[in-house]
Amino acid sequence: MITFDNVSKKYSNDHVAVKALNVEIKKGEFFVIIGPSGCGKTTLLKMINRLIPLTEGTIWINGKKISDYNIHELRWSIGYVLQQIALFPHMTIEENIAIVPELKKWSKTKIQKRVEELLELVGLEPEKYRQRKPKELSGGEQQRVGVIRALAADPEIILMDEPFSALDPISRTKLQDDLLEMQRTIQKTIVFVSHDMQEALKLGDRLCVMKDGEIVQIGAPQEIVQNPVNDFVQQFIGINAVNNRFDIQAIMQPIVTTSELRDTIFVNEPLTNILQKFTQHNVLGVEEDGKIIGMVTRATILQYLAEDFKERGHAHD
Repeated sequence: MITFDNVSKKYSNDHVAVKALNVEIKKGEFFVIIGPSGCGKTTLLKMINRLIPLTEGTIWINGKKISDYNIHELRWSIGYVLQQIALFPHMTIEENIAIVPELKKWSKTKIQKRVEELLELVGLEPEKYRQRKPKELSGGEQQRVGVIRALAADPEIILMDEPFSALDPISRTKLQDDLLEMQRTIQKTIVFVSHDMQEALKLGDRLCVMKDGEIVQIGAPQEIVQNPVNDFVQQFIGINAVNNRFDIQAIMQPIVTTSELRDTIFVNEPLTNILQKFTQHNVLGVEEDGKIIGMVTRATILQYLAEDFKERGHAHD
């Protein structure tokens, strides 16, 4: 879907923001780029829709070089959501959402229908919200509109640059949940930049950990937690602190049916072993003294890890 082939970005002061990146983002994937401030993650994101020109290498979308696309068509076909919501204050919510469909010469009826279905998708009642101005909405509501505006013309790709980091914790959690639910419905290719490990673990199908303009490790959340490739990744995710406090019984659930249990773990098994087994199975039985005393799911484990990182304030600015 999106392929980076030996891509670098250098600035005139000899600062290298991104160094010889090679990565492929799959169609329909929720791909999270994470790392400390200044690691190159936003530069990588902005090169996809040519907001920042690359210096060396090639970026391909659907087998075509991005330089071969008409720049307006390229940007119209890629949704973009920023941390600063950037709704036009003098326009209504409906007018804000309709910008790209109008540029693409959609009919008025088609645009109205699209606005209604998108507002409903994020729980904003169309009749109540479509004629409001952005200042009449809360921060969380404005960011919802920012997300659906990016979806308005039904793009294949959505780029999201720390879209929830300015929100209060309750709004942020709710929008993360909404985005995950929405992705199950719309199945877009989402490239999401974050500096928050809790957010990355919760949202990503795969995480791309960056440092100093380079990719350090790419993998599914449980793979990165289980097998950090070096000390930087281990410290960034804080895995030792989780291991030291991990208690499987705290997240264990009653057994629904033993027929869905393909493997088991011991009640005192290390977290890394458990994560290894979750690469093969979605549900594991929990064993103590030769008896199955409960079960745990992959989703529960990842949610536990996400909440643990959040509690320890392990977000890196």
